[in-house]
This record gives sequence, C-alpha cells and structure tokens, in this order.
Amino acid sequence: MIDLRLLREDPDRVRASQRARGEDVALVDSLLSADERRRSSGVRFDELRAEQKSLGKLIPKATPEEKAELLARAEQLKADVKAADAERDAADTETQQLLQRLGNLVHPDVPVGGEEDFVTLETHGTIRDFGAEGFEPRDHLELGQVLGAIDVERGAKVSGSRFYFLTGVGALLELALVNAAIAQATAAGFTPMLTPALVRPQSMAGTGFLGQAAQDVYHLDKDDLYLVGTSEVPLAAYHMDEIIDADKLPLRYAGFSPCFRREAGSHGKDTRGIFRVHQFDKVEMFSYVTPEDSQQEHKRLLEWEKQWLTSLELPFRVIDVASADLGASASRKYDCEAWIPTQGKYRELTSTSDCTEFQSRRLSIRMRDGKQVRPLATLNGTLCAVPRTIVAILENHQLADGSVRVPQVLRPYLGGREVLEPVAK
Repeated sequence: MIDLRLLREDPDRVRASQRARGEDVALVDSLLSADERRRSSGVRFDELRAEQKSLGKLIPKATPEEKAELLARAEQLKADVKAADAERDAADTETQQLLQRLGNLVHPDVPVGGEEDFVTLETHGTIRDFGAEGFEPRDHLELGQVLGAIDVERGAKVSGSRFYFLTGVGALLELALVNAAIAQATAAGFTPMLTPALVRPQSMAGTGFLGQAAQDVYHLDKDDLYLVGTSEVPLAAYHMDEIIDADKLPLRYAGFSPCFRREAGSHGKDTRGIFRVHQFDKVEMFSYVTPEDSQQEHKRLLEWEKQWLTSLELPFRVIDVASADLGASASRKYDCEAWIPTQGKYRELTSTSDCTEFQSRRLSIRMRDGKQVRPLATLNGTLCAVPRTIVAILENHQLADGSVRVPQVLRPYLGGREVLEPVAK
C-alpha cells in the first residue's frame, strides 16, 4: 500500500498514477474522505476520553448538588465515547479497505498505456534464418515429442488441459536449468531458498495478489490456504512483521518452487504445448533493500536476467512495461522477451519489478535506520521460468534432424551432453 501522508500531501500524483494504470481515479477521493473521517473521529474520541478522565477525578470531590450533575454528564460522556469509538473504528476499517484497493504509484518514466504500449530498451543476440539453413523450424511441442521430452496428451489425461509431463531428457533439461540458475544466483550473492507452495491469506494479500490478480489464484477453501503463483509470495512474507537492521541490507534470496496459475482470461491463448500452463517450476530472485537503493537494485536484477538469457545463447529484447500492464504491486517493470521462431515474435521469459515500499507496508516489514524505523523496499525478478525457457531453447537451438544443441552453460548439468538426440520410436 502507499503512504497515506503522501496521498494527503499530493493527491494529484496518486490520481495521475491511477489514471495511468487505467484504474478508478474516484477511489482517491473516497480514500481521502475516509481518511479525514478517521482522523477527525479519532480526535473527537481522544477529546471525549480526556474529558471523561477529568470528570472522574472531579466527582469524588464534588458537593452533593454538583455530583448529580456530574454523574449525568458522565453517563452522557460514556455514550458519546462509545459512539466515537465505533465511528473511529468504522472509518479506520473503510480507510484500510480502500487503501488495499489502490495500486502502487507508477514511476514517472514508465510509458503510459496498455499491453502493446511498451518501449523496447535493448535487443540482444541474432535471430536465426532457418530458410538460409535449408529447413523449416519445428515448434517446441513437435521437438519435445521427437526427443521424448514432453508429453501433453497424458498430462491432459491425468490432470486436464494445460498440464504436461516432462520425460527423459525433458526432465533432465529442467533439472539442468534449475541447477544452473541457482548456481548463477548463488555466485551473485543470493541465498538459495526452497519455499512453501501453500501460504496463508495475509501472505497472499500482503504481496498484492488478491486484488486484480485474484482470478488467477488457486484457493483451498477447506484449509483457507492459497497455492502460490510465484515464490515471490513466500519470499516477500518471509520477513513479515519484522524489523531488519539497515546494515544487514540488501538481503537477496533465490527461491525455487512450483507455481500454480489458473490462467483465467487466457482461453484460447497458447493452448499448444507448454508455453502457458497451470503448473510449472521457477527460480525467482527477491531483494530487500533501502528505498533509496530500489531503482539501482532494479537495474541489477535486470542485469542478472540478461546474463542468464545470454548464457543460454537466446536472442531476446528488454522492454519497459507500460503502466496499465504493471500489476498492482509494481512501480516499474522490465520484461525480457525471447524470440520464438515458430511464432515469429518475442515472448516474455523473465520479468523484474520494483515494488518500492508497497509490499513492505502491507506486510509490516520495516528497517531500523539509526533511531528511525521505516518501511523498506522489495523487488522481484524471474531468473528461470522453466517451461517457457525450455520452449525457447528447443526452438532456437534445433537442428535439421530434430536434435537440439545444448547451450554451453547447461552441459555440465547434463553429463557433458552437447546435443539432445531424437529417440527411436
């Protein structure tokens, strides 16, 4: 959530942010009104309680004539204090509910617009000309079947659409990717983490995933637990309700976890293969830093993502995501999109978001800076979302006979294998 003081001091900035997100601008005025009622009712409650305490001291010393009048006033004050207390609680509840609906403040340099209004910042690698090489590229599913690596038919039989099995070299390729990603993160100073896949409501809500993203979240009603769509959630909630000494920052974690997404609203999109699925594994980077360092940390996370994709020898571009496509928690977001040959376009492989103090305020995570205690900043960045990365590797590194060249960085994790070979039928 944002700082209420900032809302009071500069409501136009918050209105502009809401407008850029394509969200309800009137929410800002509703929140200002609720906050004013909360503060005024709090002042009235404090004044009435102070009078009540003063009156309590006067009654024992009063004459019989005065006592009757004071007792009557005490009865009236009792009712007034109760009413003021209820009014204060109601206004506070309304303020908090409205505040939870407000997205993070959009960074002023973010391009304004929807999904297609991003700005391309960089392009890396060379897109292969398969025609010049003399063959038509196969898509990842056909390659996965030739290699004995992907089985979506049995995935659908066992679990339904958008589920799959990784088999043989497909399973080995996932393990190689995860181990290589964790090795890079560890070398960069991240603490490796295996995180819970089920979290409590306060963890999911505190990270910002029960607002506009709620339709994509799996909820276990019987247990009131949520399946995470990313290890960002447990990593953000890891220090919930804690105060961290500033000299311990930055704290950087690399979490590996299964991820679960309903993919609501994606009906008919990417139904072939494993690009858009309900369950997948991912290595996620997460940072806790001082608010003053969040923009620099955001650039660092992006550099680590670029390092990873470059090591996989993939052609990719970096985009500055537009305001209406940020998600509630992000102030700014960069995506790295890899070229997918059979689709003839770039598709998102990694994403990194600067959430500033938005999540830490919701999760009550603060830093002790000298005598001052204040919210810190949180950031997240995908290092390796496994299925999409497999898609990109298979399609970009395929050879004419259906085999796939293994990027150098993965070979030590595949027993030195240089090529994935088709399996005999």
